[in-house]
Amino acid sequence: MDLSNVKLVVSDMDGTLLNSKGEVSPLFFELFKKLQEKNITFCAASGRQYHSIVDKLATIKDDIYVIAENGAIAKKADKILLQESLEASKIQKIIPILRDIEDTNFVLCTKDAAFIESKDERFIGYFKEYYHNYNKVDDLLDVVKHTPILKIAVYNFKSSEAYILPAIKHLENEYLLKVSGKNWLDISTDKANKGNALRQVQNLLNVSKKETMVFGDYHNDIEMLKEAAFSFSMENAHKDITEIANYATTSNDNFGVESVLEKLAKA
Repeated sequence: MDLSNVKLVVSDMDGTLLNSKGEVSPLFFELFKKLQEKNITFCAASGRQYHSIVDKLATIKDDIYVIAENGAIAKKADKILLQESLEASKIQKIIPILRDIEDTNFVLCTKDAAFIESKDERFIGYFKEYYHNYNKVDDLLDVVKHTPILKIAVYNFKSSEAYILPAIKHLENEYLLKVSGKNWLDISTDKANKGNALRQVQNLLNVSKKETMVFGDYHNDIEMLKEAAFSFSMENAHKDITEIANYATTSNDNFGVESVLEKLAKA
């Protein structure tokens, strides 16, 4: 594997760059400096809110590209590179459906903040890890009237694939439905995926697939893995990702991303 031509590294966050405690390792930040010295650009790509991503990468946030909300928005520092929103009329039809799914909570994701109507303290405690800027409201339908919505993130305590997806599968011709983790499913426009956002970054940097390295672990990483010659699945990845990726690395708790970046830094 010749890594000498790699110019862009893209990594998912949860289950990939972050360990099981939600931490980025000090080793990654050391390797980031080495990649900078080699003029290799880093991009974080996550289903998380932008503010949550940059909080995890605070010391380097102005030096990296960020794809947030599963590709609904992409930024470099304060500059917005891409933004995709759902139609308000469609969201108004989806919300009643989501309210009827048992043990399920959902989030309206906007450019600057997230909105929830849930009063479930179990969910709110978990939700705060992913959405640092948020507002509690009485009725999410009121938010839709005056705020562009990038994505609806839906959470089920048992399994997003088993309980949320069957209840909304009839919507898949109108929306992009992405199981983004064991408990999360995202609803967005069909343009809002990490692959489309990555292509935007590649075009800005004049970087090709052959010069791109991507790390991922779940279904919301599929499109961006296809945009890289050096596509890596984590040892802890969903089996579908293992089948799609060209290469594999160790788990997120065993420095899977860092072990490859160490090789890249020496290439």
